[in-house]
Amino acid sequence: MALLHGWRYCPRCKGELAHRDGAAACGACGFVAYANSAPTTNALVEDGEGRVLLARRGIEPDMGKWDVIGGFLDEYEHPLDGLRREVREETGLEVEPGEFVCATVDWYGEGPDAVATLNLTWTARILSGEPAPEDDVAELRWFTPDELPHPDELAFRRISEVLAAWRSLRAE
Repeated sequence: MALLHGWRYCPRCKGELAHRDGAAACGACGFVAYANSAPTTNALVEDGEGRVLLARRGIEPDMGKWDVIGGFLDEYEHPLDGLRREVREETGLEVEPGEFVCATVDWYGEGPDAVATLNLTWTARILSGEPAPEDDVAELRWFTPDELPHPDELAFRRISEVLAAWRSLRAE
Protein backbone atom coordinates (compact mmCIF):
# COMPACT_ATOMS: atom_id res chain seq x y z
CA MET A 1 0.00 0.00 0.00
CA ALA A 2 2.76 2.42 -1.02
CA LEU A 3 0.37 5.12 -2.21
CA LEU A 4 -1.12 5.54 1.25
CA HIS A 5 2.08 4.81 3.17
CA GLY A 6 2.45 7.35 5.94
CA TRP A 7 -1.08 8.75 5.64
CA ARG A 8 -2.25 9.32 9.20
CA TYR A 9 -4.77 12.13 8.92
CA CYS A 10 -7.69 12.87 6.62
CA PRO A 11 -6.86 15.47 3.93
CA ARG A 12 -10.42 16.85 4.22
CA CYS A 13 -11.14 17.12 7.95
CA LYS A 14 -7.84 16.14 9.64
CA GLY A 15 -9.51 13.19 11.41
CA GLU A 16 -7.43 10.07 12.06
CA LEU A 17 -7.39 7.55 9.22
CA ALA A 18 -7.90 3.80 9.60
CA HIS A 19 -6.02 1.59 7.12
CA ARG A 20 -7.77 -1.49 5.80
CA ASP A 21 -7.78 -3.62 2.63
CA GLY A 22 -5.73 -1.25 0.46
CA ALA A 23 -7.61 1.84 1.59
CA ALA A 24 -7.46 4.59 4.19
CA ALA A 25 -10.80 5.67 5.65
CA CYS A 26 -11.79 8.56 7.88
CA GLY A 27 -14.39 7.72 10.52
CA ALA A 28 -15.12 11.40 11.11
CA CYS A 29 -16.17 12.55 7.62
CA GLY A 30 -16.37 9.31 5.61
CA PHE A 31 -13.53 10.14 3.20
CA VAL A 32 -11.92 7.01 1.66
CA ALA A 33 -8.71 6.88 -0.39
CA TYR A 34 -7.81 3.72 -2.29
CA ALA A 35 -4.29 2.56 -3.10
CA ASN A 36 -4.53 2.40 -6.90
CA SER A 37 -1.73 2.03 -9.41
CA ALA A 38 -0.86 5.22 -11.29
CA PRO A 39 -1.56 4.81 -15.03
CA THR A 40 1.17 5.33 -17.61
CA THR A 41 1.09 5.24 -21.38
CA ASN A 42 4.05 4.11 -23.46
CA ALA A 43 5.05 3.96 -27.12
CA LEU A 44 7.25 1.54 -28.96
CA VAL A 45 8.01 3.88 -31.86
CA GLU A 46 8.86 1.79 -34.91
CA ASP A 47 10.56 2.69 -38.17
CA GLY A 48 10.25 1.11 -41.63
CA GLU A 49 13.24 -1.14 -40.96
CA GLY A 50 11.67 -3.10 -38.10
CA ARG A 51 13.49 -1.19 -35.39
CA VAL A 52 12.19 0.31 -32.14
CA LEU A 53 13.24 3.64 -30.62
CA LEU A 54 14.34 3.48 -26.98
CA ALA A 55 15.27 6.33 -24.65
CA ARG A 56 18.16 6.46 -22.20
CA ARG A 57 16.81 7.99 -18.99
CA GLY A 58 18.33 11.33 -18.03
CA ILE A 59 16.81 11.39 -14.54
CA GLU A 60 16.25 9.10 -11.58
CA PRO A 61 14.90 6.57 -11.07
CA ASP A 62 17.12 4.35 -13.21
CA MET A 63 19.07 7.23 -14.74
CA GLY A 64 21.32 6.04 -17.58
CA LYS A 65 19.26 2.94 -18.36
CA TRP A 66 17.17 2.26 -21.46
CA ASP A 67 13.42 2.79 -21.28
CA VAL A 68 10.43 2.88 -23.58
CA ILE A 69 9.11 6.33 -24.43
CA GLY A 70 6.20 7.40 -22.27
CA GLY A 71 5.10 8.51 -18.86
CA PHE A 72 2.28 9.21 -16.44
CA LEU A 73 -1.15 10.18 -17.69
CA ASP A 74 -2.61 13.52 -16.69
CA GLU A 75 -5.93 13.46 -14.88
CA TYR A 76 -8.76 12.53 -17.26
CA GLU A 77 -6.35 12.24 -20.20
CA HIS A 78 -7.09 9.48 -22.73
CA PRO A 79 -4.16 7.01 -22.89
CA LEU A 80 -3.60 7.54 -26.62
CA ASP A 81 -3.60 11.33 -26.20
CA GLY A 82 -1.10 10.87 -23.37
CA LEU A 83 1.02 8.64 -25.60
CA ARG A 84 1.17 11.34 -28.30
CA ARG A 85 1.98 14.02 -25.71
CA GLU A 86 4.73 11.96 -24.02
CA VAL A 87 6.39 11.06 -27.34
CA ARG A 88 6.31 14.73 -28.40
CA GLU A 89 7.75 15.87 -25.03
CA GLU A 90 10.53 13.26 -24.99
CA THR A 91 11.50 13.06 -28.68
CA GLY A 92 9.93 15.97 -30.58
CA LEU A 93 8.13 13.45 -32.82
CA GLU A 94 4.48 13.45 -33.87
CA VAL A 95 3.25 9.85 -33.91
CA GLU A 96 0.17 7.78 -34.63
CA PRO A 97 -0.51 4.99 -32.12
CA GLY A 98 -0.74 1.50 -33.60
CA GLU A 99 -1.23 -1.94 -32.07
CA PHE A 100 -1.77 -2.47 -28.36
CA VAL A 101 1.26 -4.47 -27.13
CA CYS A 102 0.63 -5.20 -23.45
CA ALA A 103 -0.37 -4.03 -19.98
CA THR A 104 2.16 -4.45 -17.19
CA VAL A 105 2.48 -3.47 -13.54
CA ASP A 106 5.62 -2.20 -11.84
CA TRP A 107 7.01 0.28 -9.33
CA TYR A 108 8.30 3.77 -10.10
CA GLY A 109 11.10 4.44 -7.63
CA GLU A 110 12.10 2.55 -4.52
CA GLY A 111 11.35 2.48 -0.83
CA PRO A 112 8.35 3.99 0.90
CA ASP A 113 7.91 6.66 -1.78
CA ALA A 114 7.68 4.15 -4.66
CA VAL A 115 4.56 4.44 -6.78
CA ALA A 116 2.79 1.36 -8.15
CA THR A 117 2.15 1.78 -11.88
CA LEU A 118 -0.20 0.29 -14.46
CA ASN A 119 1.60 0.61 -17.80
CA LEU A 120 -0.23 0.52 -21.13
CA THR A 121 1.98 0.10 -24.20
CA TRP A 122 1.25 0.52 -27.92
CA THR A 123 3.34 0.58 -31.05
CA ALA A 124 3.52 3.92 -32.85
CA ARG A 125 4.63 5.18 -36.24
CA ILE A 126 6.20 8.54 -36.96
CA LEU A 127 4.02 11.09 -38.74
CA SER A 128 6.56 13.91 -38.68
CA GLY A 129 9.79 15.09 -37.11
CA GLU A 130 13.27 13.77 -36.46
CA PRO A 131 13.93 12.08 -33.10
CA ALA A 132 15.91 14.25 -30.69
CA PRO A 133 16.26 13.69 -26.91
CA GLU A 134 14.20 16.20 -24.96
CA ASP A 135 12.63 16.58 -21.50
CA ASP A 136 14.04 13.83 -19.23
CA VAL A 137 15.74 11.83 -22.02
CA ALA A 138 19.55 11.74 -22.31
CA GLU A 139 19.78 9.77 -25.57
CA LEU A 140 17.62 8.08 -28.21
CA ARG A 141 18.67 5.03 -30.19
CA TRP A 142 17.10 2.64 -32.69
CA PHE A 143 17.30 -1.10 -31.93
CA THR A 144 16.43 -4.16 -34.02
CA PRO A 145 14.67 -7.02 -32.19
CA ASP A 146 18.00 -8.89 -32.06
CA GLU A 147 20.02 -5.89 -30.78
CA LEU A 148 17.90 -4.90 -27.78
CA PRO A 149 19.81 -3.93 -24.61
CA HIS A 150 20.59 -6.60 -22.01
CA PRO A 151 18.04 -6.72 -19.15
CA ASP A 152 20.67 -5.22 -16.80
CA GLU A 153 20.73 -2.13 -19.03
CA LEU A 154 16.96 -1.62 -18.89
CA ALA A 155 15.06 0.70 -16.57
CA PHE A 156 12.35 -0.86 -14.43
CA ARG A 157 11.46 -4.55 -14.23
CA ARG A 158 8.65 -4.29 -16.75
CA ILE A 159 10.74 -3.13 -19.71
CA SER A 160 12.06 -6.65 -20.42
CA GLU A 161 8.46 -7.91 -20.42
CA VAL A 162 7.32 -5.10 -22.74
CA LEU A 163 10.15 -5.72 -25.21
CA ALA A 164 9.51 -9.48 -25.15
CA ALA A 165 5.84 -8.84 -25.96
CA TRP A 166 6.87 -6.53 -28.81
CA ARG A 167 9.29 -9.14 -30.21
CA SER A 168 6.54 -11.78 -30.07
CA LEU A 169 4.15 -9.44 -31.84
CA ARG A 170 6.68 -8.82 -34.60
CA ALA A 171 7.53 -12.54 -34.95
CA GLU A 172 3.90 -13.43 -35.78
